[in-house]
Amino acid sequence: MRSKLIVWLGVIALVAAACGDGGGDGASELPTEIGEGEGQVNIVAWAGYIEDGSTDPNYDWVTTFEEATGCQVNVKTAGTSDEMVALMTGSTEYDLVTASGDSSNRLIAGGTVQEINIDLIDAWDTVDPRLQDAPWHTVDGKHYGVPYEWGANVLAYNTEVFGDTPPTSWSVVFEEQTLPDGESNAGRVQAYDGPIYVADAALYMGVANPYALSDQQYQDALNLLRGQRELVGRYWHDAFIQIEDFTNEGVVASSSWPFQVNILQASGAPIASVFPTEGATGWADTTLMHSSAPNPNCAYMWLNHSITPKLQGDLAAWFGTVPAVLAACEGNELLGPDGCNTNGLGSFDQIKFWQTPTENCLGAGGTCVPYYKWVTDYLAVIGGR
Repeated sequence: MRSKLIVWLGVIALVAAACGDGGGDGASELPTEIGEGEGQVNIVAWAGYIEDGSTDPNYDWVTTFEEATGCQVNVKTAGTSDEMVALMTGSTEYDLVTASGDSSNRLIAGGTVQEINIDLIDAWDTVDPRLQDAPWHTVDGKHYGVPYEWGANVLAYNTEVFGDTPPTSWSVVFEEQTLPDGESNAGRVQAYDGPIYVADAALYMGVANPYALSDQQYQDALNLLRGQRELVGRYWHDAFIQIEDFTNEGVVASSSWPFQVNILQASGAPIASVFPTEGATGWADTTLMHSSAPNPNCAYMWLNHSITPKLQGDLAAWFGTVPAVLAACEGNELLGPDGCNTNGLGSFDQIKFWQTPTENCLGAGGTCVPYYKWVTDYLAVIGGR
């Protein structure tokens, strides 16, 4: 617990420094060409986002890149957006990060990442138009990254426990109740170990924009989370530990990513997922480049590789996401003809994508609770576990 508290305190300091409404300067001049590769590229990524075939030989979008470019791919896995911000801000060894919307704007505002010359991204025009100028990577008309994948935080559940009556509401993880197997949900559910989870509570309460909370809405969300603490067996951020918990520790319901659900189902575990009636939070991830990237040429090569249809489709099949390049939805053997629809292609407008809460209510005016308060207060809610 003590080591985790130290990590969170470090995050709080970084959040206070990085939270802002504008963009950082990044690189003073944009590159006009991609030079010879430096031999490696170092990427901070979510679990399952950069696969080299070692987990499953069918899923490998690293080996072909390394063979074609001579750039070895080194990956540092991060479990939360705050960890990504800490890694990118605290070191200059990393070139790229697959950042969600609750960290990308902080990295931009803090000057940690640089503007991207989209003229050097050969297939930029193939990126979903809804993502090309998205506010989580575009500031003052400048692009600070290349869209990667997007998806929803789903409600995963044990089909043996719920039987023919699957859950339809987030209430199963927020409120104590008797489940279809006749037992209480207390101690058998999980919640996400990240301050952005405050938005999930606000969404469940019916707040229209769960990232722009008035003080009263925020206090109500915290009270809901304090009550939830009595039900939660573990606050998760490591996808593989959550997989183990569903398999061996009796977890029956939790917010989750399609990645865990896919892995569990592939192993034969009785797990399924739903998109609850209240909607869902989610993530639209963008690959950003460090302002002091040590391997910028290999980094630009990876940015180009990252939006090739083969990689996009394979990753969507592996993680349960929707590609940033919609052409990847067709003709991918692993994804199949209906894979994008199954993964939520039609739910884009129903997902509340992660954003960094700001005092000016994400530019809408008024006064909202800023993200640094979410960090300190959520730590108090979960008791440092």
